[in-house]
Amino acid sequence: MPLSSARPGSPGTVYFSLLGPLSAVSDGRPLPLGPRKQRLVLATLLSRPNTPVQVDVLTDVVWPEGPPRTARKNLQVYVSAARALFGAVDGDDRGRVVHDCGGYRLRVEEGELDTLRFRTLARAGRAASERGDLRTAARLLREALDLWGERPPLHDLRDSAGVAEEAERLEARCLTVYEDWAEAEIETGRAGVAVDGLRDLVERHPFRERLRAAWMNSLHQTGRQAEALAVYDDYRQLLARELGLEPSPAMAGLYRAMLGEGRASRASVPRRAAGGASLPADSRHFTGREDELARLLDVSGSPEGAVLVVSGPAGVGKSALAVRAAHLLADSFPDGRVHVRARREDGVPRSRNDMLDELGRLCGVSGPSRPDPAQAGNAWQDWLSRHRALIVLDDVADEASVRGLLPRAGRSSVLLTARGQLAGLEAVHRTALAAPGEDEALELLGTLIGGDRLRTDRASAVRIVRACGALPLAVAVSGMRLTVLRHLPLAEYADRLGDPEAALDELVAGDVSVRARLAAGWRDLGARDRGALARVAGLAEGGCFTLEGAMAALDRDERGTIRAVESLIDTGAVTSPSGEVTAHAALYEVPRLLCLYVREEAGPEGAGAREPALSPGSGASRLLSRE
Repeated sequence: MPLSSARPGSPGTVYFSLLGPLSAVSDGRPLPLGPRKQRLVLATLLSRPNTPVQVDVLTDVVWPEGPPRTARKNLQVYVSAARALFGAVDGDDRGRVVHDCGGYRLRVEEGELDTLRFRTLARAGRAASERGDLRTAARLLREALDLWGERPPLHDLRDSAGVAEEAERLEARCLTVYEDWAEAEIETGRAGVAVDGLRDLVERHPFRERLRAAWMNSLHQTGRQAEALAVYDDYRQLLARELGLEPSPAMAGLYRAMLGEGRASRASVPRRAAGGASLPADSRHFTGREDELARLLDVSGSPEGAVLVVSGPAGVGKSALAVRAAHLLADSFPDGRVHVRARREDGVPRSRNDMLDELGRLCGVSGPSRPDPAQAGNAWQDWLSRHRALIVLDDVADEASVRGLLPRAGRSSVLLTARGQLAGLEAVHRTALAAPGEDEALELLGTLIGGDRLRTDRASAVRIVRACGALPLAVAVSGMRLTVLRHLPLAEYADRLGDPEAALDELVAGDVSVRARLAAGWRDLGARDRGALARVAGLAEGGCFTLEGAMAALDRDERGTIRAVESLIDTGAVTSPSGEVTAHAALYEVPRLLCLYVREEAGPEGAGAREPALSPGSGASRLLSRE
């Protein structure tokens, strides 16, 4: 992956920094970013670069105690000031800040924002590590870490809860990269460069087991065995005192290896846990999702175990994210990582007992030779309580099918993916996936068709991504199709996808079909939800609609319309704003490709007029760039 060579102060560029106090420089000179509220708006837009940020999210960040009546007008003033700032730097504003489907999007390139460059370097470092090139991995990861300032990210604006939350996500991402870097240095025999930094981080994050293991290994490799053993003993006492737990089998195994070997060579000290895995292959084309992945790794790998639900529309990348997380969590689950599909090949949901039988076989659960369902369930719960394993239940249909499979006690974690929210499950951590930002979708397309081909006609590549609604499945199918059809110009394929009559016919590559995936979600809906979706899908260009529009389309009163829309949100067919907002102010959305499928199924009488063809710069094209 080519890395940008842009650096702060490069001639003719603006460079923003979030990894410290919010700042910007141009031609080596600091730029004035205005009063505090304006800086809060800019920090929020920069924390979600090239992605629409809803007005209600900005409002909550700037006025956490409640917005004034003039909040929307004030935001417009802050955005105008930001545009004026960019205009002074760029010569014009280059469309830096654009209004996009109910929010604002700030366009920046990798060489203009430190968090984007950090992400690219970290991703390249991990890729080098997976190839076995640990020296290159260590160098790239160190470059990423060197972008961080001496003070915490956005420390000057952390009294705003929204900014503080983003800063905490950045710090969690940095910790993961630091662990990757330290492990790479230890593997290459350079543990001494990591020892002191690991000690400081363990003091600040005492329960983070991967940091502890790296510190133990670095001390052991540099001949400080007694200190390495003391690190383990301190951790064991901390867990027992604070959580009533023991260290994981992987940590205990590392301790026993060091205890038995004395000053053994570094190669004999295990870096990875020995637990087996029954997982699908990790995608070579996985891109983006840095924040969501960091959250999954942090919550799933916690010492006390957890249950997580990853929800979102069909094709948004839930399974790919879950599988990537499971592959990266080898250290945390020595008793195994297991993936089980919650549906049959034809999309019909599997019964709980059917999945329980498969889990028992994969995990070696011992129980009665001919157990009834209750006995099998008890044997499974007993196994979970005594082991540290990660269970991935993929494409779950409803809560009832998985309730008996979730751990009641112990340190195992379960990761569920589902189109719906599975709102009936209690005490779970939730991550709702939306379509990724335009830049991430373009990166995915580029990994499939090649960066050179994408760069030769970037404008058409953008049209392809927008016509796919940035949906990862649709972008991947487009990439696979274009890889086979090397002669097909990107502009011609973009035209095909822009035609609503032809788009779904084009999104097929071999046995992978976007229409088939959408059809499975349509079949899952009840008759009432199907009828409501058919009507709201025809409401507006790009699939966006308001409560008032839905009331007219559904011919219901306000309360009935709210119930119908919220039911569709629960199924994953409709997306809603990410922050709190009244029903009347909310802008809801049906993803473009789902709109096309629903109109195809329901016909004009069910879904209203068909969508006009997309053209570059059209209103629909702008709406479809919304994440």
